[in-house]
Amino acid sequence: MRRLKEVTVHRFREKASVFLTELHPARDAAERAAVLALLRKRDFDATHHCSAWREGVPLAAFGADDDGEPSGTAGRPMLAVLEGAEATDLIAVCIRWYGGTKLGTGGLVRAYTEGVQGALAAADAGGVWEEVRVLRAGAFRVPASQAHLPFALLGGFSAVAVLDQAFDGDQAVLRFECPPDLAGALEHAWRERSRGGQIHWD
Repeated sequence: MRRLKEVTVHRFREKASVFLTELHPARDAAERAAVLALLRKRDFDATHHCSAWREGVPLAAFGADDDGEPSGTAGRPMLAVLEGAEATDLIAVCIRWYGGTKLGTGGLVRAYTEGVQGALAAADAGGVWEEVRVLRAGAFRVPASQAHLPFALLGGFSAVAVLDQAFDGDQAVLRFECPPDLAGALEHAWRERSRGGQIHWD
């Protein structure tokens, strides 16, 4: 997944309507609301302020708003483009000034799709992305006398990061993070090493 670091903009005209799409970094509902309020105030004369957003690593929430356009013709196509780009913690706002010529549902879908694609292309050209790794957290629980066993196992997995080790009574607890696609291999290796033990996943 990737996260936007700076605002990017794409503007174009379609059958007399002007479309201005902006991508803004926004990590939560408050930041998204602030972006929308700013753009609605700045471009108060626009006909629509349609939006789509994604939040979290791994993805925790997403949404879209047609803002008066026919249902499904603006927000959902915009969101689909953000999904395809694996972008998160951002909001896309496509501002439209209606020019007097109707585009039809197909035309609207194409226009709002193009708006986000253009803004993403500007972000790509500007190098304003940061890659973010999606990690899964887990823990080993073993008798304190066997506290070395998880360390011995994880030594064979270079992509795993140990977070901390603590002792809970007569048990040792080792917490770690790993890429999600390693979970199956770790579980298999731990079952063999510990003779049937399980990893406790968050």
